[in-house]
Amino acid sequence: MNIISVGAEVAPWSKTGGLGDVCSELTVALAARGHRVMSVAPRYSSYPEAWDTGVYPDLDGHKIAFFHCKDRGVDRVFVDHLSIRRGGIYGSETGSYADNWFRFSLFCQGAILAASQLNIDGEVYSDGSDNDTIFLFHDWHASLVPAYLEVAKSFGKFQSAGSVLVIHNLAHQGIYPDELFAQLSLHPNLFPALHMGKGLNFLKGGMALADKIVTVSPTYAQEICTPEFGMGLDDVLRKRRENLVGILNGLDMDEWNPFSDPAIYANYSAQNLAGKKVCKLHLQKELRLPINGDVPIFAFISRLDFQKGVDQIEKVLPWLLQQGAQVVLLGTGAPDLEAFVHRANTHPSVAGLVTFSSQLARKIIAGSDFLLMPSRFEPCGLTQQQALRYGTVPIVHSCGGLRDTVQSFNPWRKTGNGWSFAPLESKRFQQALMWALHTYRHHPKDFHQLQLRGMIQQRSWKLAAQKYEALFAKVLASK
Repeated sequence: MNIISVGAEVAPWSKTGGLGDVCSELTVALAARGHRVMSVAPRYSSYPEAWDTGVYPDLDGHKIAFFHCKDRGVDRVFVDHLSIRRGGIYGSETGSYADNWFRFSLFCQGAILAASQLNIDGEVYSDGSDNDTIFLFHDWHASLVPAYLEVAKSFGKFQSAGSVLVIHNLAHQGIYPDELFAQLSLHPNLFPALHMGKGLNFLKGGMALADKIVTVSPTYAQEICTPEFGMGLDDVLRKRRENLVGILNGLDMDEWNPFSDPAIYANYSAQNLAGKKVCKLHLQKELRLPINGDVPIFAFISRLDFQKGVDQIEKVLPWLLQQGAQVVLLGTGAPDLEAFVHRANTHPSVAGLVTFSSQLARKIIAGSDFLLMPSRFEPCGLTQQQALRYGTVPIVHSCGGLRDTVQSFNPWRKTGNGWSFAPLESKRFQQALMWALHTYRHHPKDFHQLQLRGMIQQRSWKLAAQKYEALFAKVLASK
């Protein structure tokens, strides 16, 4: 297949979170399966690896440019325009850019033109005349792709191309006034697809026009069809339910590998966990916690946001400290939650760090015994998958991707890889913590097996790529 992945971020060139990782790693996994893969992202700044292709399409008086480089079998294409190249991805310290609707509309048009105009390795990717082209587009920033595909079809292009929307963050939808529709260079008959309530909703347009919709975990695909999780779009999603699927994000098993990770204090593996104890002692020393290898460490590594359930950690923290545990909190975000972390940091058994460092996050994951993720909703979640890989046992609220990746320990059947609780109540959370502490202290062999089950479980991007490939085949077969 010819696969064109369109996303506002692609690591390592641009990244604010999981979206950048997915747009990077999923495309590599698809290319490894023998497909011709192009990823298209905005060129927010100068990327030394990417060279000017010399192709400069004109979009209603707005000239764009394409830059290209090769990356692990994937053609990385960056769409350049003055409005895009400001340094910030979505905005500045004062807020989102007011013309993001324009920036990302140019970007979406550019993605389609890149597939049909760029001569890479002696040929263009596709004009859609063959039944082999899929546009995989991510979140609201790329959700005008199927609308512009309809425009291309009116000119005889991409007649058999398929389109698949991947929803990473349903909370951000790209909502703008109806009057802007006239400036999008779209046919008037596409207005109903984008219109919602009192304005345009780019994400809703992508949902309405895509052949298939993917969310990043099976449970989240079910949850977003309900008013509780649907962010106002649940009715649209219910109408398209037969075309909605959940595919769990993968993990780069080479990048996240305690046996070879250069960022942690000592390396270790499922065959020999001795290095994990070293990581724990060094973490306690670096964070100025009492040094004691027998004391359990509970870690929270995330954005400080109401969604992440930080308030639930605040409620159970006094009890957890009374049990003789140590707690590490790492993140930045809402001022009131940052204030909580600062207050917690005054306790001798708490390291509260209002900052973020990817290297420090790795050290915390490697040196801790448990990971806390009491999220209110979690489309997929990567931190719990990283923790499992490092033998750090997750304790999570049973929702979205957390439910799909963490199964509660059953002491009789000797199954499970962590603890999962519901509903999201402090007493339920505390009960899960109590079971975790009891197992850690009184059943060390069971706890060791819990760690090993998490570490050896396969969760690579290869598995996700196979499922995407099967979905693409279904889309193309229907054309």
